[in-house]
Amino acid sequence: MRRIRVYVDTSVFGGVADEEFADPSRRFFDRVKRGDFFVLLSLHTADELAGAPAQVKQLVESLPTECIERVRSDDEVAALAEAYIAAGVLGGASELDARHVAAATVARADVLLSWNFKHLVNYDRIRKFNGVNVLNGYATIDIRSPLEMEYEGQDQDV
Repeated sequence: MRRIRVYVDTSVFGGVADEEFADPSRRFFDRVKRGDFFVLLSLHTADELAGAPAQVKQLVESLPTECIERVRSDDEVAALAEAYIAAGVLGGASELDARHVAAATVARADVLLSWNFKHLVNYDRIRKFNGVNVLNGYATIDIRSPLEMEYEGQDQDV
């Protein structure tokens, strides 16, 4: 079975140190460690994590290297991020958020995972990101919170 390739933004890593998001963030990373997902990690995320609390850095270091795929951050990613801003999907002050979506899109991630409900995990913005993607020849991107990844493949009464 093909593992889901998940671009994980900084908020999910940081979520392990946040009381509100700790449990679902940890459950997601436990599934990564079990081999359920590949984590796509960009230079943008790595840079943001450089100043993270020790608990968050330890989490990153604990992930098996075979479950991590480094994704590029190049001119193509920058151009797509700028297209999001030019289209009004995000304002210029949210360039880093635009770069996360662009990096995930260019890397052909199956899903971008975030706790950022204002700028990323937001129905209207997701539609706009995907409109820009299609206009620029890219596939659409699925943007979710870790809560939406919890029941994948688990036995449950329905």
